[in-house]
Amino acid sequence: MWLPIVVLGLVFLLIAVRQVGNVRLPIWLIMLAGALMVLLAGSITPGAALRSINLDVMLFLAGMFVLGGALEESGYLSYLSYRLFRRARTTNELLLMILFGMGLASALLMNDTVAIIGTPIVLLLARKHNISPKALLLALAFAITIGSVPSPIGNPQNLLIATGAGVKNPFVVFFVYLAVPSAINILVAFGLLKLFYHEHFNDQPLNNEPALIADRSLARLCRWSLLLLLLMVGLKVICASFRLGFDFRLTYIALGAALPVLLFSPKRWRIIRLVDWHTLLFFAAMFVLMQAVWDTGCFHFLLRQMRADILSVPVVLGVSVLFSQLISNVPLVALLLPLLNAHSPSARTLMALAAGSTVAGNLFILGAASNVIIIQNAEKKAGESLTFWEFARIGVILTTVNCLIYWGWLLLF
Repeated sequence: MWLPIVVLGLVFLLIAVRQVGNVRLPIWLIMLAGALMVLLAGSITPGAALRSINLDVMLFLAGMFVLGGALEESGYLSYLSYRLFRRARTTNELLLMILFGMGLASALLMNDTVAIIGTPIVLLLARKHNISPKALLLALAFAITIGSVPSPIGNPQNLLIATGAGVKNPFVVFFVYLAVPSAINILVAFGLLKLFYHEHFNDQPLNNEPALIADRSLARLCRWSLLLLLLMVGLKVICASFRLGFDFRLTYIALGAALPVLLFSPKRWRIIRLVDWHTLLFFAAMFVLMQAVWDTGCFHFLLRQMRADILSVPVVLGVSVLFSQLISNVPLVALLLPLLNAHSPSARTLMALAAGSTVAGNLFILGAASNVIIIQNAEKKAGESLTFWEFARIGVILTTVNCLIYWGWLLLF
């Protein structure tokens, strides 16, 4: 029964160390080894392991990886980066624009989407302006985590809360309860990044040179893909807001956005080869390991033993942040939501669940899938990475402040 818990602990330890002798272990390989251990030990059957893999998530990521690869290959991503950040006159302004810009984008396009597209953008900006790539990768990770909080489509767990708890007018409710503290928390992230990377963020002028498009034909297809992406997101928002009785999966948005490239580009096979298959393998393995951990019933038992007021904002925030590190935020919300629904939770309690389960991603690398996407993407494309400790030394402080700010704000309602 306890083997999956032990394996999960070993996975955490290896991800924190990432080094065995002279061998540096990639995150995807560590997670794959953990999944194979519980599978071979019989903690989860092969059939249950296959069923645990969320096909919607896998297809969503695959579609976005295709779009991201096409944007890079065409040079259109560099062009967009110039257009988006050309008004930044100093590194301080650039950092603020990344934090608020990527945060807003994650609220509209979902955090994993922005993690895929945003990673090469911040790596390009770091190289162009001689800024620490680690600092900008952290800025991207924190921005899309915090930015996705005040939106029911900002991340999968928010969508689950909005639909599973029957939140009326979810876009309005999430915005009213969570937009202001989220904006404050982005400013907190700005202050912490300046503190820890003070030598890279100052008032030194930037030289914003225009970027050239390498493949205009592929860039045109990318424009169509982005337009299709925005239109489908807009349609999703309308369906959710007005309850039209018509809806579609988020997977369709990603696959629809990838279609122009896959159907009409002669470089389709090259772009498919550029897909980050290791990250997809990481997610498949993570689903298997987390399912094995879930099946132990350990966390159900711990929740019962706590005997705490599960409708209390601080309890919901604390449980969400801590347990999300162990079973991931989406399974955690799936576990807590029925318990909360049985006690007719207030909107304040539900928003505390959304905030806590999301900003859990700021604590440690495994707290959010988007963190792993960013790190895997950066390692593959530029050989850059973030260690467990580089993330945690800022993340622990940031998450603590995040929770206090959300708690204080939610007390007003």
